[in-house]
Amino acid sequence: MPGRTAAPSLANDDAVLAQLGIRAELSRKMGVFGNFAISFSVICILAGGMSLFGFGLSHGGPVVMLGSWIVIGFMTLLVGLSLADVVSAYPTSGGPYFMADKLGGPRWGWTTGWLNFLGLLGAIAGIDYGAATFIGAFVQLQWSVAPTGGMTMGIFGGILLLHGLLNVCGVRLVTVLNSISVWWQLLGVAIIVGALTLAPAKHQSAQFVFTHFHNDSGIANPLYVCLIGSLLAGYTFCGYDASSHVAEETTKAQTSAPRGIVHAITVSWIAGFILLAGMLFAIQDYTATQNSATGVPPAQIFIDVLGAGGAKALLAIVIVAMLFCGNAEVAAASRMIYAFSRSRALPRWQIWRSVSTRTKTPVPAVWLAVVLPFLLALPALWSPAAYGAITAINAVGMIPTYGIPVFLALRKGEHYISGPWTLGRWRRPIGYVAVVYVVVITVVFCLPQSAPITAESFNYAGITLAIAVLLAWLTWITRGRRDYQLTGHTTAAEQASMDEVV
Repeated sequence: MPGRTAAPSLANDDAVLAQLGIRAELSRKMGVFGNFAISFSVICILAGGMSLFGFGLSHGGPVVMLGSWIVIGFMTLLVGLSLADVVSAYPTSGGPYFMADKLGGPRWGWTTGWLNFLGLLGAIAGIDYGAATFIGAFVQLQWSVAPTGGMTMGIFGGILLLHGLLNVCGVRLVTVLNSISVWWQLLGVAIIVGALTLAPAKHQSAQFVFTHFHNDSGIANPLYVCLIGSLLAGYTFCGYDASSHVAEETTKAQTSAPRGIVHAITVSWIAGFILLAGMLFAIQDYTATQNSATGVPPAQIFIDVLGAGGAKALLAIVIVAMLFCGNAEVAAASRMIYAFSRSRALPRWQIWRSVSTRTKTPVPAVWLAVVLPFLLALPALWSPAAYGAITAINAVGMIPTYGIPVFLALRKGEHYISGPWTLGRWRRPIGYVAVVYVVVITVVFCLPQSAPITAESFNYAGITLAIAVLLAWLTWITRGRRDYQLTGHTTAAEQASMDEVV
């Protein structure tokens, strides 16, 4: 049965790290719920589901939005189950790159690490910039001030600064915020769906919600449109590797981290379906919703059903959820940066692997996880297409890194040793399906999403993936094969230098 406990007993968490060649440095104050909460917060159905709602309306409409949510959610669960099995065997902050190295060797680890690193940066940029656009829509409703590109960028910078300040305070605060985020999201979904359902406005029929197909993509082939429309769910179900990145701060990590991944996907799958269905039933004018003056289609639904006052209240719920999401992603990214630097993979690694003696938090890594996404998003001031190209690395960088460790574990055959949390005899059949799905969804991420193809409408995901792989290869031949050490221990002189930085 998936998720059963294997014969090996749970060992002391720090002893497990020692066996993997890692010295415990972080503060282990996160429990099983906290580990689940960070992945649930990063998936954030109120962020992905709302940010991409307009995309779904244009690329297949209700039937594709709900149908693909069911299918993609199920397939993501299979990937999550397979990844969880490997996480149980290697519960480290490095997450996918550490597993890939252990199972396939340094080149696999290096490539996976760079994809995961760039994907995490793209995720932070996408999440927090999305929150800035929703805040801009709120400002427009409240004060009738149309947000400019400069204003949105300023709000985005402020959000990143806030997340940096919160994360340097330590994992205890991050855990509390993530725990609040879980209940905020679940209660938020209940309030939004409840308000839209009970409001005395007209509602769409079940036939419309579950069968209506709508295509404004410019692409004639309905099957192709269904594939592209599935990206609403594909982009949302991303980031659950966060549970692995905080494994070194989680008690009983060999079982807590795998459960965190699986439970986060499952709860998001169910709650997200309820949210999307509730929103679709409440649509008053399909075209007006797509072309909302706020620039945010869900906000138009709120306005049409509840008026400006109710719309602002529901929009505030979504914005706060997005802020929780971005904060959790910064926490996950900073731990990955810390671990990757511990392996001497990033330039100036001595700085980024430093840990505060007071909070036991990788403070320099936190600030790097805040500054780089801001720099990546700066092109949005001049070209939305350029920003899309940069943030596209989120999904095409992250999703493959979930499949690579699973593939390598399958390739190892009988030589792979599971941890205490294992799929048992289901590991291989589920794993093969998961790997195939990862390949397919990665290809779909890179397909053209509209026609005619122009500089503004072009899907840059394939190009960004190619650049990321090229960057990984170039850095490997120039410095990786010389400096990279998965569990290289720090010399006394290097430790003294890092203490001075902190």
